[in-house]
Amino acid sequence: MPGVGIDNDPRVPATTPQIRRRTAGDASRLPADLHPVLRRVYAARGIDGADQLALELRHLHAPAALRGIDAAAELLQVAIAQQRRIVIAGDYDADGATATAVAILGLRALGAASVDYVVPNRFTMGYGLSPPLVELALAKRAQVLVTVDNGIASIAGVIAAKAAGLQVLITDHHLAPPLLPAADAIVNPNQPGCDFPSKHLAGVGVMFYVLLALRARLRAAGAFAAKPEPNLAELLDLVALGTVADVVRLDYNNRILVAQGLARIRAGRAHAGIRAILQVGGREAERLSATDLGFVLGPRLNAAGRLEDMTVGIECLLAPTLEAALPLAMQLDGLNRERRGIEAQMRDEALELAAQTDAVGVCLFDPEWHEGVVGLAASRVKDQLHRPVIAFARATEPGMLKGSGRSIRGLHLRDALAAVDAQHPGLILRFGGHAMAAGLSLAEDALDDFSEAFDQRCRALLDDDALEQVIETDGELFAPELTLTAALALEQAGPWGQGFPAPLFEGTFEVTALRALGADGKHVRYTLRTRAGNSLSGLHFNAGDAVVTQGPVRLIYQLSVNRFRGDEMLELRIEHAYPID
Repeated sequence: MPGVGIDNDPRVPATTPQIRRRTAGDASRLPADLHPVLRRVYAARGIDGADQLALELRHLHAPAALRGIDAAAELLQVAIAQQRRIVIAGDYDADGATATAVAILGLRALGAASVDYVVPNRFTMGYGLSPPLVELALAKRAQVLVTVDNGIASIAGVIAAKAAGLQVLITDHHLAPPLLPAADAIVNPNQPGCDFPSKHLAGVGVMFYVLLALRARLRAAGAFAAKPEPNLAELLDLVALGTVADVVRLDYNNRILVAQGLARIRAGRAHAGIRAILQVGGREAERLSATDLGFVLGPRLNAAGRLEDMTVGIECLLAPTLEAALPLAMQLDGLNRERRGIEAQMRDEALELAAQTDAVGVCLFDPEWHEGVVGLAASRVKDQLHRPVIAFARATEPGMLKGSGRSIRGLHLRDALAAVDAQHPGLILRFGGHAMAAGLSLAEDALDDFSEAFDQRCRALLDDDALEQVIETDGELFAPELTLTAALALEQAGPWGQGFPAPLFEGTFEVTALRALGADGKHVRYTLRTRAGNSLSGLHFNAGDAVVTQGPVRLIYQLSVNRFRGDEMLELRIEHAYPID
């Protein structure tokens, strides 16, 4: 099978991926009225009973299992009763922005008289609750400081806050360091001793759970005896956006949160900011998918934190009306367009640099790169090389670099950085993150030493099998299964995302016609014929050098629904195309 069809960049040699079919599961206990294709897809993802398809809110894991949540709820209950000024310490990505909005809106609904927020500037403060961010909170006359999507490693920030007389509640989901900050309460499913069944809550999900616990505590105290109880489900559109945008695993608990949030958006009950971003992005709320959250809303929200300041994103989410939100959404859209241009240039430069190395753990640096976009450049090279990649840019502090990395299955990136740090004390100044993404800071003159140490660590952890790119599919669909009914069933199921991937199929077809689409001709529409002689339409976005001329072709594709002027038609959304000799 020729090595084309994965939008390969000729500057970087990429191995032909192995196509592997997912192991078939037991579908016998799944509801008989599910479409057969959907039954098969669910079973291949480990769904073996109807109970795992019940996505109502009552099936969420109980908040009580989160370590520290009782102390957090009590702290906030007292703060509300005493009308203390609460300041949310947010973060500059989509998870942090949605978590900030959820915290503000939820606390206000639950009776907090004064809730404000601060968010760090990526370029001058860096990530997390730092002493300078505490100073910003003090300038807003904070009495209680609540972190969202950060704080679990903020030792110095918590010390500064406590020295100033603040109460500190940390809500976070990042992996905990050996030493935890001395906060008044910590809620994090990934802290030691926490038995919460889902370790994959996003930061916004953790804050939502804190609000659930606070409401329960207020209810028990009779706070809603004379007034309606706030409906926290109204926040789920924001929870869904932050969860998908942060690319956390969509385990059962997260699928409930995302499914419920999507349902609210589709029903026209989203917050004005989300409706505005959808309008600017040209998406219809009625048919929004989890993919749209990740690729339409998420990037526009993230662009503010990458290029300027996340304040505009948070203000958009907090906007009370569509009229107030639209100018902010347009500003986000403009920033996202600017981000795309910067990213495209950096991607090209990163690929040129990557072509010059045979490292397994790849480190890339250009003195002109934009600090807010290096993570995206790392992601593009990682996709091309199927190697862990860290891209560095110069920080505002002279002589310092900030890096953002992306990993592949088989290498836990944060743990790999921890191992390098343990073996070479002082080489890395700061680091943190997840299995698949992490950030770090180091001195510019330490880059060569770090690059060598990181490559050695990656070589020790990744064998040839781990370095082989694999595309997992759900097998072939035959003529009776290639139907609009099947496509609609898959579209209405899910939600699909990280750890619960969208259905992907493979099959052999014949190309009978094709034409380029788009102003630059990057997209291709195919007319295809199945083995049974049926004619189908296929669309390949950003086909690059993967265009296949007439003749037999093997496709990796998703079943999709093409809607035009009220009509619905089956369409294959092509991801990879391989000509057959």
